Formats: sequence, C-alpha cells, structure tokens
Amino acid sequence: MSHPSTARLLFASSHPGPTVTVTVLATVVAAAVGHPVWLVVLVALAVVAGQLSIGLANDWIDADRDRAVGRTDKPVAGGLIAVGTVRTAAFATAGVAVVLSVLLGPVAAVAHVVLVAAGWAYDAWLKRTVWSVVPFVVAFGLLPVVAVSAGGGGAWPAWWAIATGAVFGVAIHCTNVLPDLLDDAATGVRGFPHRLGLRGAGVLAFGALVVAALLVLGGRLGGAGAAGGGAAVLAVVGTVVVVVLAVVGVRLVFAGRPTRALFRLVIASSLVLVVELAVAGARLVA
Repeated sequence: MSHPSTARLLFASSHPGPTVTVTVLATVVAAAVGHPVWLVVLVALAVVAGQLSIGLANDWIDADRDRAVGRTDKPVAGGLIAVGTVRTAAFATAGVAVVLSVLLGPVAAVAHVVLVAAGWAYDAWLKRTVWSVVPFVVAFGLLPVVAVSAGGGGAWPAWWAIATGAVFGVAIHCTNVLPDLLDDAATGVRGFPHRLGLRGAGVLAFGALVVAALLVLGGRLGGAGAAGGGAAVLAVVGTVVVVVLAVVGVRLVFAGRPTRALFRLVIASSLVLVVELAVAGARLVA
C-alpha cells in the first residue's frame, strides 16, 4: 500500500466532519440572504480556512495525549505525519483565514477572527476547564454574523439566527466529547460535558438541538412575512425530524452507548437545519 500524501494526512488531521459542516452552514446562510456568488465563495473560503486551522491546532496540541490513549484515527498519534508539519499548517491556515476575513468587510472580519480565536482558545486551554462550552457558543453564535454581514453593507442577522447558532454549539460540543470521556479522564481533561457525565451532557446536547430547531421554526413562522403554505409545512416537518433525531440520541445516551453515532445524529440534524435556513432567505436578516 502507498503511503497517504501529506495533503491527505493534513486533511485527516483537520477534523474534516466539523470543518465541512461549519463551512456548509456559513455558505448556505450567505447564499440564502442573497449575497453575490463571489462573496458567497469568499465566505466559504474564509470559513474553511479558519476551521482547518482550528482542527489542525487541536491535533497538534493534543498529539502527546492522543498517543497516550492510542487514538488510531489521528495521523499525528499514529506517527504518520510529524507534529511540526501539522503545527505549521495550523498557523498557515490561520493566517489565510485572517487575510480572507479582512476582505469580507469590518463586521464580518472581526466576527470571524473572534470565531477562529475562540476555537484556538478551546484547543489550547479551555477544553480542560468548566468553560469548555463557551468557545462553541461564541463561535456558532458568530457564524451567522460572518455570513450575513459579509460585504460590509450593514446587514445584521436576525436575533433568532444568532441564538440558533449559539444553542447548536452546545449540542456540537457535548456530543463530540461524549465518546472520548474515558480517554479524556485518563489524560486529565475535565471540560463542561465531563463534569455533567454521560447522561447529563447527552440530555443537554439533544435538548439544545430541539431548542435550536424551535428557534428556526419560530423565526420562519413568526412576525411579518411569516412562511405560509408549503413553506410552513416544510418548517414544521423539519422541526419534527430534528425532534425525532434528538429522541433517538437520548435513547442511545440512556442505553449507555456514547458512540460517534451521537455526533452523527447532530450532524444529520444540522443538515435539516441547513435546508430550513436556506429556505428562510431574507428572514435571516434583521
């Protein structure tokens, strides 16, 4: 078998699942509010660069800890790629993210730089503290600001879009950590979900998912210009799907199975929310 290329190993080290999910969310919102194609592409490039840097920094900083617990899914832990290479790539992609952010306009630029800084703060320190959830709340709450405010035209996202992102960040954080509770405990990591335990963190995660779905539903059906007809039915169906996925997740949690399936349920729910946000269009703008 041929050895994987450096590019493939770096991509595998970047936490590709969350990276792609966050990039898709930002891109869909940017397109939904009517930005020109070039600006939507710029948002996507800036966000993917930032997310790559956060994922790469995570694997670089956690290299020793991942080796200690035998993480076979981490190229650095498996000795397939040098820590220095991943570190250099993390800083390089962070630099690209900053440069591209500046091109988005002042509000979006500041929001995105803070978003990326929150991710790095989590990697470097906050993941080991009770405040580990804060970077996720901040980052996902700011994601709609980046997407909607891009271009410098003074647009600002609706409050419910920001709230949806912040609440969704709680679900992402908790379910992503649950399968690693034992490994984290062995290496001294006690973040917010660890202190709640499997059931507490699991119920909070899927409860947050339901709240996010209800916020989107309220944003689409409430106030002037509310969705009607088929759009209203789609909004309700989307919410029901997310609630069903959340129920499945809670059942797995109480069955004592903190597998990656929990995180995949959140990712599946995010795809449903992406469709909802895409259809929401102009309602995403305050």
